[in-house]
Amino acid sequence: MEDTAKKKKKPRGKARLIAGKCIACGARCQMSCPSDAIEMNEQGEPIISLEKCIGCRKCVKACPAAALEMYLTPEEEKLLAGMQADAAEQSEEDVHEAADAKTGVAAWKGVWVFVEQNEGKAHPVSWELLGVGRTLANDLGVDLSAFVLGSGVKGLAEEAFGYDADRVYLVDDPILNHYRTPSYLHGSLALINKYKPEIVLMGATGLGRDLAGAVATALRTGLTADCTGLTIDKKMRLLEQTRPAFGGNIMATILTETCRPQMASVRPHVMPRPQFQPGKRGELIIEAFQLSEDSISTRILEIQPLLTEGSINIAGANVIVSGGRGLLQAENFKMLQELADLLGGVVGASRSAIDAGWMPHARQIGQTGKTVRPKLYIACAISGAIQHLVGMQDSDHIIAINKDKNAPIFEVAHLGIVGDIFEIIPGVIEQLRRSGAKAAARG
Repeated sequence: MEDTAKKKKKPRGKARLIAGKCIACGARCQMSCPSDAIEMNEQGEPIISLEKCIGCRKCVKACPAAALEMYLTPEEEKLLAGMQADAAEQSEEDVHEAADAKTGVAAWKGVWVFVEQNEGKAHPVSWELLGVGRTLANDLGVDLSAFVLGSGVKGLAEEAFGYDADRVYLVDDPILNHYRTPSYLHGSLALINKYKPEIVLMGATGLGRDLAGAVATALRTGLTADCTGLTIDKKMRLLEQTRPAFGGNIMATILTETCRPQMASVRPHVMPRPQFQPGKRGELIIEAFQLSEDSISTRILEIQPLLTEGSINIAGANVIVSGGRGLLQAENFKMLQELADLLGGVVGASRSAIDAGWMPHARQIGQTGKTVRPKLYIACAISGAIQHLVGMQDSDHIIAINKDKNAPIFEVAHLGIVGDIFEIIPGVIEQLRRSGAKAAARG
């Protein structure tokens, strides 16, 4: 039983003497044989035992007269023929399986974006995803759709048209008033299984990460989280999902070849937000929600607003003055705060400054913090590790100040200043104060 279960090995053949070619060289073939399968006769020619020969070919290689060759015995020829027949049959099965897989994948078509909302207000990442979704849809030659789940959120469907959605799928029910994983998972799966989009995009927010993971698990498909780039391989019609890997040291591009939908989440502010088109219309499809409250195990008793440090929305700031380990101590961030106040901005920090305890985690910018896209980003004493660059490199204007002229931050900066932060920033603050005083005097 065990022998039949073992994988068959391809026959190696046996060695044999070619008549008239042996030159009686002195038993080189015999000495090279590892299985003692060769004996020499009185004429100095090899006599090969088929039972002992293991088909290693060492004797063939050792013979100076090329008097030995390999051949298949009748038993080995029969075994080889059976193996070739099995391989052909398996190959035919593989072809059928590949065809079936291709047919299954072809049934999925279209690019979908999940419109995340809270109390009827859409998260900005939803509109950012519709922007990149339009590019993906155009490259594939398919429609761009949005899907909205909530209660009293028909207005969001109309808004999605303004951000260039061709079609909006709406599930509106009181049970969906507040986010709960079971209810939103049920609604999402009902839509996806019915209409079969080939690509589904969600924001990498707290809600989006939870829902995307649940949906991908239920559908048994792939999910690439925290993408920084989305493109289409037009030849293969596959979504190229790019994200930092190995701590941000490399950028990995991930493909979902055999499963559908292809799913990706994108962090807020990574993709540019498209221009809103007032009055644009599309097709609205309203779907009923087929789930009762009794079938959901969780209940929401009270909603309390999240209290963040200083109620600062660093991700939405237009001006950010950010500091790194080069500031040396927490006390020196007061200097950055003074500059930020004068510019109408907020203070951010790199991970090294956060880890040192100089600023709270809510101010961290980078791969493990916030992704920002301000109009002005001032990087003070930040070297520019890839983990930090991922979080701010798409800012409209980047000014970098660092003593090290070779600091990586200068590679993404629009303006670089090589110098001492403790000399430059106070000088900038003083100049801004003077400019403000002169403007007040003129007013």
